[in-house]
Amino acid sequence: MQKAPNLFLESAKAALQDRNLKTALERGMGNANRQRLAAMAEISDAQALRQQARGARLRALHDLPELLERVEANITQRGGNVLWAVDAAEARRHVIEICRKHNVRTAVKSKSMVTEEIELLPALIDAGIDMVETDLGEYIVQIGNTHPSHVVMPIVHMTKEQVRTIMMDKIGMPFTDDAGEMTAYVRKRLREDFLQADLGMSGGNFIIAETGTLVVVTNEGNGRLTTSVPPVHVAVVGIEKVIPTWEDFATLIQLLPRSASGQRMSVYGNCFQGPATAADPDGPEHFYLILVDNGRSNIYAGEYAEALACIRCGACLNACPIYQQVGGLTYGSVYAGPIGSIVTPLLKGPDNAAPLPFASSLCGACKAACPVDINIPDMLLMLRHDLQHKQEAYWRAGMKGYAFAFSHPLLYQAGGKLAAMATDAIASATGGENITQLPFPLQGWTDTRDFPAFAPQSFHDWWRENRAGN
Repeated sequence: MQKAPNLFLESAKAALQDRNLKTALERGMGNANRQRLAAMAEISDAQALRQQARGARLRALHDLPELLERVEANITQRGGNVLWAVDAAEARRHVIEICRKHNVRTAVKSKSMVTEEIELLPALIDAGIDMVETDLGEYIVQIGNTHPSHVVMPIVHMTKEQVRTIMMDKIGMPFTDDAGEMTAYVRKRLREDFLQADLGMSGGNFIIAETGTLVVVTNEGNGRLTTSVPPVHVAVVGIEKVIPTWEDFATLIQLLPRSASGQRMSVYGNCFQGPATAADPDGPEHFYLILVDNGRSNIYAGEYAEALACIRCGACLNACPIYQQVGGLTYGSVYAGPIGSIVTPLLKGPDNAAPLPFASSLCGACKAACPVDINIPDMLLMLRHDLQHKQEAYWRAGMKGYAFAFSHPLLYQAGGKLAAMATDAIASATGGENITQLPFPLQGWTDTRDFPAFAPQSFHDWWRENRAGN
């Protein structure tokens, strides 16, 4: 079962003690970030391209309602079907109704975070529909009965040895230490699933409004098989994925693979606009696009609308020092890391994900890595401010006292001297330079980290002695 976002602190403590997780993250995160930096360094003016990509996403959000209507008109004109889902329940209902209409019993699915978000697979199981994940990482997650921990690398939290054990236990794979042999074993099993499936399901990286084209970007080829071999294709996509033009796509596709996997270009880019026709016989007989809101309109209408510009590359996760230590499952949500610490409280409600905005050092690595330059640190601070009003009375009183002291120079300086004397006395009493346990109500800090004692002399005093008048 997925852990709850409000259990982040408890989950993080357990994650920090997990040696297998530490090994897996060290292998995966370091490589991903280094490859991204190398790929971005190849662009002659990467910062200008980032700003161009940011402009494309912000323009799309500005005109979102009109662009979505254009998508619907273009796809309908080509014989496709567009369905709208206000929430997860309606999205699940649409999928199940499509399956019943076409007598679907077996289905294959390409990687899609929005289907994880709406908890689709359990609903399909209850409806008697066998849906097989075909992305290698998602397939391992499915047979291992766990959850993806990363928007691009679902099993980055697992070591190769753990993956091998799952495949041997769950699908009878012979023992091997060779990753290529493991992949080949799964590929052979999945090929039969593709050929026998009644329905194929995908997400979507982009929807290009001017032509009503849905784009799925993959490296494994499963996206192309999923969307073209079965007679029915259902694409489940968040409403924020729409962009205005092919020119915008040409900009964004230069940054998505570089940011996600350090590649100049992903191996497969699948573009489709509807079902097969006499003029274009390749593809499914029936095509459905389900546009999912599920709280996005509320985000769009508020001060956090910029969060919807995310292109789900995972770069902010790879660069984040918090994620690198605790992994994605700790966040208790489909969307982990820095962007997840914004999106999850907005989708689930701040009270249901209160610790996540505080799961950041505010170092800015996420913003520096983001290919569309989303100001993640500022939004995390805004969310903290929103949550502050719901904190305990003593916390609110403490913040007011803190603000008052910082507004009065003499009081601030006197407080600094008293704090230096107090912390020096506590540190001396415990025999160390740092304080390992502060008294209530400050013990929250030292529950998870040491507190350095205040310097015996403040910077103001040092300046007066050494620089004043010079």
